[in-house]
Amino acid sequence: MKTHQTSAQRDAAALQAAPPKVIAGPTVKGRGIISYRSGAAKDLAAILDLNAAVQSWSCCQEFLGAADRGHVPDFRMIDSDGTVWFLDAPDRKHFLEIDFEDAAREAGASYRVVPRDEIYSGFRLRNARDLLRYANYTVSLADRIRLLATLDDQGSLPMADCLSVIRGGEPVAAIASLMLYGFLEADLDDALLGPETMVRRIRS
Repeated sequence: MKTHQTSAQRDAAALQAAPPKVIAGPTVKGRGIISYRSGAAKDLAAILDLNAAVQSWSCCQEFLGAADRGHVPDFRMIDSDGTVWFLDAPDRKHFLEIDFEDAAREAGASYRVVPRDEIYSGFRLRNARDLLRYANYTVSLADRIRLLATLDDQGSLPMADCLSVIRGGEPVAAIASLMLYGFLEADLDDALLGPETMVRRIRS
């Protein structure tokens, strides 16, 4: 028996089957197969990786149907409260967002197109790209304990002083990795990371 697809379903299937257009880079919160639809989507993924309110994200494979139209969002994201979000990068702003909000709500989730200024304003994206280069770096237990204990004692320290605490491996990679995996924090919005950037410990 032959089945028939709507044009929206055919478009969604074609989008899912299309090869990646942008090469995936390192990630700390991305799950599953990573393939970005566009450069803007890749930039949004970097922002999600550095957002403490994001638990995990994946490249979306789910079809949102809305008012005889259909759509496969860029990402499926779970926030720290367990809420599921369908997200699109800002180069999809031409979509009728309210239609997909209703469709996501029917699926027990929320939907939004992330505004450009949440990605491209300030220095967060550039800092995120720099930090994510070290997503696969493993910090030794000794260096991690030594640095966290120092920050416990001092409260906060300039990046340059933190680097001097690391005795094994690559100091910059170690600090970056500890920031990516939620041990340390610094202001990523107002300036590029540098020797004077103040670093603090994150307590769970």
